[in-house]
Amino acid sequence: MPVVETRHGPIEHVLIDGDPHRSPLVFLHGGLGCVASWGRFPAALAAATGRRALVYSRHGSGGSGPAVLPRTPRYMHEQGQQELPELLDLLGIHAPVLVGHSDGASMALLYASVRPAEAVVAMGPHLYFEEANRTGIEAARAAYAGGPLARKLALVHDDPHTVFTSWSEVWLSDAFRTWSIEDDLDVTAPVLMIQGDRDEYGTLGQLDALERAVRGPARRLVPEGADHYPHLVCPDLVIDAVTAFLTETETEHTAPGPSSAGGAR
Repeated sequence: MPVVETRHGPIEHVLIDGDPHRSPLVFLHGGLGCVASWGRFPAALAAATGRRALVYSRHGSGGSGPAVLPRTPRYMHEQGQQELPELLDLLGIHAPVLVGHSDGASMALLYASVRPAEAVVAMGPHLYFEEANRTGIEAARAAYAGGPLARKLALVHDDPHTVFTSWSEVWLSDAFRTWSIEDDLDVTAPVLMIQGDRDEYGTLGQLDALERAVRGPARRLVPEGADHYPHLVCPDLVIDAVTAFLTETETEHTAPGPSSAGGAR
C-alpha cells in the first residue's frame, strides 16, 4: 500500500480514480478503524458518485507509522485541524467531501470548521460525552479482553493493542467526561447525518446537537435496526442516501443565481 511522509511519519493510503473535475471523497475512519476496516464501502461509494476518493489510516492505525502518545482529550481536534490538513495539502486535495465514521465524523466536522469542504457525511458522530459512550466502550473492553475483538483488530492493524488501549483509555478517563465539540464547530457546508437507531456508542441526541451546531443545511438518516456501523450493516441504503445528498448539494451549488438567470427585475 502506498504511503505519504508527513511530519509525524508515514501514512498508508489508497487513492481511487474518478472524475478529476469534482471534489473527491475523503474517508475518515473510527477510533478502531483503518483503511482495511472500511471494506468495500469506499470503492462502492466512489463508483456510485463518480468521484475520486482517498482512504487512509491515521498514525497508529493500520499500517501507518506510530501515533504520538499518550492521547489527550483534544486528539480529534489535532487530527481534524492539524494532521488532516497537512495530509490533504501533500496530496493536493482541496474542498473535499468528507465521509467520517464515529471519531472520524467528529474530525470531519472539526476540519470543515477551519477549512473549505464541499459537504460532510457524518456517520455515528460524537459531539459530546454521554453515558452511552462509556457503556459502549466498557462492552468493547470486555470483548477485547475476552479475545474476539482483539483477534478482529489483529487482522487489520500492525499494533492492535495500542490501537485499542489508546482509544479506550482516553474515552474512559475522568478528563473526557466534560468533552464536547459543540462550541468549536463552525460548519457552513451541507451535512448528512447518519446514525443507526441501535447505535451502541451514542444516542440520537448526538444528531440533535449536531443539527443545532452547524450553520449550513443538515439532513438526517436513521436506519432501522442498524448499530454503530450503518455503512457495513446497510451499505446500499447509505450509498443511495449519500449519492442523492451529493447530487442535491451539487445541483444547489451550481444552480444559476438571479443575475445569471436574467437579473433582478
